[in-house]
Amino acid sequence: MIFDRQRFQAALDRFSDLQATPKITIYIYDTIPSTNQKIWESIDLGDTLPIGAIACQQTAGRGQWGRQWQSLPGGLYLSVGIATEIEPNCANHLTIATATEIARSLRKQGIPVLLKWPNDLILEGKKLGGIKIETRIQQEKIRRAVIGVGINWDNIVPKVGINLKSHSSAIPSLEILAAITVTAILTGYQNYLDFGIEQILPSYLKILDSIGRSVTIDRSPGKIIGVNENGQLQVSLFSPGATTEILVQPGQISLGYGEA
Repeated sequence: MIFDRQRFQAALDRFSDLQATPKITIYIYDTIPSTNQKIWESIDLGDTLPIGAIACQQTAGRGQWGRQWQSLPGGLYLSVGIATEIEPNCANHLTIATATEIARSLRKQGIPVLLKWPNDLILEGKKLGGIKIETRIQQEKIRRAVIGVGINWDNIVPKVGINLKSHSSAIPSLEILAAITVTAILTGYQNYLDFGIEQILPSYLKILDSIGRSVTIDRSPGKIIGVNENGQLQVSLFSPGATTEILVQPGQISLGYGEA
């Protein structure tokens, strides 16, 4: 698949101007191992942030928790590197802010995207995309973050997945989807700086499909009741004569999609 750089840049300029986001340099590749890896290499070389990378195909893409991310031609695979100054214990705020803004931006285009804790974009109950954020700590602060996003556009997907083009014509090209996503990443971080996680979290929860789902933790049945400001899942566990609320860290359980 050929990625039209001029169409992408025109769309990026338009969306960036509307959202008043900072200008960003984007590098576009046919095939690379990983867009996150490419951004870290650029950061190590001293490139000015923010900076982005888009690949038509990845050969070593990874999702959260080291899971392999299928990066077949036709999907959107991009990463954005930003300079930050965040407390290490607030790293999950980046995921909440990014996921909320990407979903909000797609919903503005008429795509009824929801979120699955902690970092998946879902459509019709199936996985549309995912977010992987990597950070570096210097002098007790997160000083650099790379936000990687994969969204199924016109690529082959597994049974638990869905691609955007098969669902709707609301977003007419991969280039426009890329421009929307890059702008959403930058806007999400700016919203975090401007409003803090306290104001972003309610918007995240409104489009989180995980609330109310039944789960089993250590053989105890329970129900998801929310997500707190640290990005931890709030679960109410049931036992005879008692109810206990616990917090679950991202990565401790997988909510799955019901079909392997």
